Amino acid sequence: MSGLTRLIALAANLAALILVAWIVLYLFDASTGNSVVHWFQQAADWLATWSRSLFDGVHNNKLHALLVFGIPALVYAAVGNGIHQTANRA
Repeated sequence: MSGLTRLIALAANLAALILVAWIVLYLFDASTGNSVVHWFQQAADWLATWSRSLFDGVHNNKLHALLVFGIPALVYAAVGNGIHQTANRA
């Protein structure tokens, strides 16, 4: 079971890393015309689909992006690592 939980934690941390990378790219106004930047945008949009409407009241674009993509990054990292830690204790 340790291998499976390690894989889950790795996938969750990779998802969090993609979201954080997109936040940084967005905050520094990276061009979405670049194929790598566009890939990060698309991946982050998909990973944060569930949180998109949570912060509709925030009108500052950069703060909105930080919340919409930052909260899921924290959730993915916490849940993935929590599953891994719990399985290792058992």
